[in-house]
Amino acid sequence: MSNIYRNHFRGFILLVFFICMNFSGNIYALDAGSKAPDFELPGTKGTVKLSTTAGSVVYVDFWASWCGPCRQSFSWMNAMQEKYRAQGLQIIGVNLDAKNEDAKKFLAQIPAKFTVAFDSKGLTPKIYGVKGMPTSFLIGRDGRIVFQHLGFKESDRESLEKQIKAALEANK
Repeated sequence: MSNIYRNHFRGFILLVFFICMNFSGNIYALDAGSKAPDFELPGTKGTVKLSTTAGSVVYVDFWASWCGPCRQSFSWMNAMQEKYRAQGLQIIGVNLDAKNEDAKKFLAQIPAKFTVAFDSKGLTPKIYGVKGMPTSFLIGRDGRIVFQHLGFKESDRESLEKQIKAALEANK
């Protein structure tokens, strides 16, 4: 095969790949406006059930002890919980480590000032369509998803806080 045909073939394969990616649909199973699925999981302070947060704005964050960006997000989530708790924000961190001991070691190093639940079987992230970590969902007071966010970088802090503030001010 000549180099010209080889290059065209590679280009064709890349084109097909990008077309498939664009038509594969949203990477999330849940869209903004969808009702957030309830879950009930063991937590550091007893059972954690999403439905008990009705009327609050809830930031659900799926994380794991081995996830670097998750480590970065904890100080921000702690700060958001402290800053907006009185206005009705509840943060729930759902740990996805296969062994709860790994999560507990992480939490001993980086304590959470928010609710932590454990899903070692990984059923909840399947329901929510989680594709990477951390993935977070902001749920409005009406129980509907306001937005979804994949990953965490320092540059995300401001825009995420704006979303939380807007959700707290909506439907008071």
